[in-house]
Amino acid sequence: MKGDPVRGHLDALLLAALEPGPKHGYAIITAVQQRSGGVLELRTGTTYPALNRLERTGLLRSSWESIGERRRRCYELTDAGRRALAAERSSWHEFTTAISSALAPGTAT
Repeated sequence: MKGDPVRGHLDALLLAALEPGPKHGYAIITAVQQRSGGVLELRTGTTYPALNRLERTGLLRSSWESIGERRRRCYELTDAGRRALAAERSSWHEFTTAISSALAPGTAT
């Protein structure tokens, strides 16, 4: 699933992928794909600008790490990021409960 289904939920997906601990960009993309059972495929052109934006807003912090001669940026949640993730989960639960109720058979009035 690419593109539109992820729109509006990207921040929550990125924050959730970082909840277990710091990761570099490609590892975040891989984590989202694995956690979704391969259904969600994030593009680097969408992911990295979102990570930068989340860092600017204080939900993430980053640092450079070196692996051999390669350098990569690692991201981790801040306390504000953890609170934002909790709020996103709560909103998502309310939304999915409402949609499930509306789509359930026999609920029309």
